[in-house]
Amino acid sequence: MPQLLRVQCFTVSRDGFGSGEGQTLERPFGHADPATMFSWAGATASWANRTEPGGTRGLDDYLTRDMRHGIGAEIMGRNKFSPQRGPWENHEWQGWWGDNPPFHTPVFVLTHHERPSFTLADTTFHFLDTTPADALARAKEAAGGLDVRLGGGVTTIRQFLEADLVDTMHVAVAPVDLGRGERLWEDHTELLDRFHLESLTGRSGVTHLLFWRR
Repeated sequence: MPQLLRVQCFTVSRDGFGSGEGQTLERPFGHADPATMFSWAGATASWANRTEPGGTRGLDDYLTRDMRHGIGAEIMGRNKFSPQRGPWENHEWQGWWGDNPPFHTPVFVLTHHERPSFTLADTTFHFLDTTPADALARAKEAAGGLDVRLGGGVTTIRQFLEADLVDTMHVAVAPVDLGRGERLWEDHTELLDRFHLESLTGRSGVTHLLFWRR
């Protein structure tokens, strides 16, 4: 089976923004309220950060659970990893996720300012200043025959789409407008020259857009 590059459980607002304006240490998604944007996933039984039993089942839960299935490596942009810009002030920052990141695979962070790799629990972060194609080749090599997840953010996903490297995408459209920030698309139909599309609605009211390469 060929290794795929998959976007999974990536949430955008109804007007196409994947994050808000003004990212800071305290607000990783800028002015966007993550409790509103991502409540559909957080309510599911399979949400990785769930600390109590319960949670919803059905389509939302299935797609959340599938996020981890068959993934051997992750690629992300620097803004998903850190609120810092420019050269690294120091190497003390090790991501938003604490001592046990949720990835459990090698993670390749795209940045113009490289730094040494490091490992937290079973996740090793590598920092690359390279092209999307080269990053994907390195991630596939590290994935051990499994697929690679493209975790975001918006700029990174757009770069890989422009390079025609994305095989499948699941984008959840939350029923909220942001008005400004980082926009994934003006209209999702602009991708239909390269992708098939199926649209499904979960119990939460979120619309799930499932794209796969033509």
